[in-house]
Amino acid sequence: MPNATETLQADDGGIARAAAIWRAGGLVAFPTETVYGLGADARDGRAVAAIFEAKGRPRFNPLIVHVADAAQARALVEWPDAAEIVASAFWPGPLTLVLPLRAGAGISPLVTAGLDTLAVRVPAHPVARALLAAFGGPVAAPSANPSGRISPTQAGHVLAGLSGRIAAVVDGGACPVGVESTILGLKGAPVLLRPGGVPVEALEAALGRPVALHEGGGAVSAPGQLASHYAPGARVRLEATERRPGEAMLGFGAVAGDLNLSETGDLVEAAATLFHHLHALDEGGAEAIAVAPVPERGLGRAINDRLRRAAADR
Repeated sequence: MPNATETLQADDGGIARAAAIWRAGGLVAFPTETVYGLGADARDGRAVAAIFEAKGRPRFNPLIVHVADAAQARALVEWPDAAEIVASAFWPGPLTLVLPLRAGAGISPLVTAGLDTLAVRVPAHPVARALLAAFGGPVAAPSANPSGRISPTQAGHVLAGLSGRIAAVVDGGACPVGVESTILGLKGAPVLLRPGGVPVEALEAALGRPVALHEGGGAVSAPGQLASHYAPGARVRLEATERRPGEAMLGFGAVAGDLNLSETGDLVEAAATLFHHLHALDEGGAEAIAVAPVPERGLGRAINDRLRRAAADR
């Protein structure tokens, strides 16, 4: 692994440098609209293995492959009518589709963790899109942080966790959505494998049918399903309306705190600030973080999913 991590600007020179590192089998972190991803050539087994090594990620946890457009996705996976409907509605954007992997797709088996499906998405962030266009191939990219820790929404978060373990990070500023992509399984009937940046209500409206909810338990079938994940160093206590001694407080709406996800109760703002605020409170040295209640609707479903995993036993 490299001894020093380059910080690249999100300009033509930085994008060309990042694409060259990928072609050489290296790791580059880059911004998407959701969080920063840690990317490598999805066809290069050694490069993909380096992702797992840098993050300390268990090999049974599959990766999302990022592609430039739906045509590239269709070359990698089987493509039912439901995939066309939701891709047309939400790509580019914070939606990942899990579909049967095509024979001969050329994706490293490490990416799928031995499953017969592949998680694939087309990101909307202009820097990510420029990088994928410059590289010209599929990029495997989980979040650019040590496994199980808070996801990064700024280049500084990436460097705090992975400096010296990866070749470079492209600094594209703060990620506007702030929580990971929604993962929709389409191997059979639609099933929500992970809530995220596209609310399940929007998926159901586009499909014109209900989307089943993944019940949890059993083997991992998609990224982001580990019980303990997205966790700060501090303990996390949920559904708190006031702090206890020694706790930092993360507020929401009328419940005040050291920081507030959204004083107006805006779930879009809350999603965008969630990981940034958890990073800030964790760096403040509190032993525990109390978090105000967040409604279980729209993007609140994704926020609460991340908070429950952050609060799980480790």
